[in-house]
Amino acid sequence: MKKIYFLFLTILLTTASYGQVILAEDFSYPDGSLVSNSAWTNNGGTAGDFVVASGQAIVEHGMPSEDVKISFNAVTGDLFFALDFSVDDLGAPFSGTDSEYFAHLGFDARVDIVEPSAGGDFTVGIATSAGTADATWATDLTYGQTYRVVVGYNLDTATPTLWINPTTAADTSISGNADGGPVTITSFDLRQSDSSENETVRVDNLMIGQSFDDVVVFAAPTNPSVSIISPSNASVFDPGTTNVDVVFTTANTTDEIVNITVNGTTTQNVTSPFSIATVDGGMYDVTVDLVNQGGTIDTQMTSFSVNALTVVADIAALRADVDANGTDGVYQLQSVPTVTYTRTSRNQKYIQDASAGILIDDVPGNIATTFAIGDGMSGLTGGVSFFNGVLQFNPNADAAVAPSTPVTPEVVTIATLLTNFADYQSELVQINDVTFTETGTFAASTNYTINDASNVMPSSMVFRTSFAEANYIGQPIPTTEGDIVVLVAEFGGAPQVTARDLDDVTLSTETFEQEANFSIYPNPTNTGNVTIKTTTNGEANVAVFDILGKQVITQTLTNNTLNVSSLNTGVYLVKISQNGATTTKKLVIE
Repeated sequence: MKKIYFLFLTILLTTASYGQVILAEDFSYPDGSLVSNSAWTNNGGTAGDFVVASGQAIVEHGMPSEDVKISFNAVTGDLFFALDFSVDDLGAPFSGTDSEYFAHLGFDARVDIVEPSAGGDFTVGIATSAGTADATWATDLTYGQTYRVVVGYNLDTATPTLWINPTTAADTSISGNADGGPVTITSFDLRQSDSSENETVRVDNLMIGQSFDDVVVFAAPTNPSVSIISPSNASVFDPGTTNVDVVFTTANTTDEIVNITVNGTTTQNVTSPFSIATVDGGMYDVTVDLVNQGGTIDTQMTSFSVNALTVVADIAALRADVDANGTDGVYQLQSVPTVTYTRTSRNQKYIQDASAGILIDDVPGNIATTFAIGDGMSGLTGGVSFFNGVLQFNPNADAAVAPSTPVTPEVVTIATLLTNFADYQSELVQINDVTFTETGTFAASTNYTINDASNVMPSSMVFRTSFAEANYIGQPIPTTEGDIVVLVAEFGGAPQVTARDLDDVTLSTETFEQEANFSIYPNPTNTGNVTIKTTTNGEANVAVFDILGKQVITQTLTNNTLNVSSLNTGVYLVKISQNGATTTKKLVIE
């Protein structure tokens, strides 16, 4: 049975207006994964957990995380979609406002599930690009009842309009905010998220077209047709790919056959899948023709390429290639960068070599080897992407632990970071003589203002608590001046810095008088021992960390002498605690 229909012939509609139907989708697939049985593709989240059941797409907010999309060629003017939907009974009226949209056009023209206003179960809203609705449907809706929502999107002004169960475009509608166009749309998307209510939305009978009349009523064509399931247009495959299968389906056929043309060479009467031999760096234009004795009945086209592996000497060379050629490359890094931070969230790792730093974002967990701060990383390969201005490395294979080169954070001023933050992105740097504007305790995911004493303006910037797992969350914000070690990030075109742990923030939270209770001498030293002087009696607990945050010495002092003969030349942080007072001092080993 025909599952999805792409139509590019202009048709005369019953209303006597002309339009162009782009897609008709009835979701008549076997129960299970939508992506594996159709032309829909993964657009984020765990592959395979967006499902079809009983001929409907199941948008299940909560644990399932896969978002899916269906791609099409861009059009100009107006773009419309319509679909049948229902919301499963939650047992109580819907309540929630946290990004409840489930359908959208390339993250524009978002359809939201919204709280009811007049005693019903729920209602819907429309947003151009916001996480919550710009406008809300005034009539409440009922769980379990099927509604047809129609959305029109003016691509010139980026303004969406929404109807519920309309018959004509003159019926009651609501509109989102005009975000300013023109915009280019090449996909329709269904989205699952972890929302406050975790509602289930059932979707069916999707139509996409260029006019209201194209989509208001679902109508699957009966003429013979062919559709390409995969690869989707403009797909890019990793280096080393030697074969790509073209998967296609036909509908409403009798004696028709399928011919495939690849880069000008035609193979007749083929079956699906059709395998194409590929080489690294190759580009492939594919035409799939449905033909009979009278000629070609339907034609679909797709193009794909296989990346060539780009070998770069170091992270700076990788960044330069991305600046010059965009984010489509696949890279092999020859240098052995040092890991400066690791976190479980998205399997992220910050790495840095002598030239630059970069953030590894590894959602699939392709790097299976365990890395610790200070480890070297060799054999790194993968692609790149941007998130909020930050260049991320997306590995496609495992990497190996290797001997590392210690990272000494470059000392910079806030003025330097504000002016040239792109040069320091994802690097570990040190800012001296820092104070915090705010007081109290650190909270996660919060912006704070730091200032330095460089006397070079501007001298303040954002310190963000980006790492919820950091041990300074909930701890007092430093109240005195001191040096900090931070990773450089970016958000919205502006730099931010964040500390990895409490030992990066060497400012004391005690008063100046308490700070003066501790001293270390000689400092710098090359004698193998230092004296830690305190003005109060009792044992002092001492921990020494290298500049990457690795603890290298821990000791309880009773005689004020600390043996540091095991330490290599470099800068260390000494954390001293006694009688409830704690401070951190810098120690230089010569």
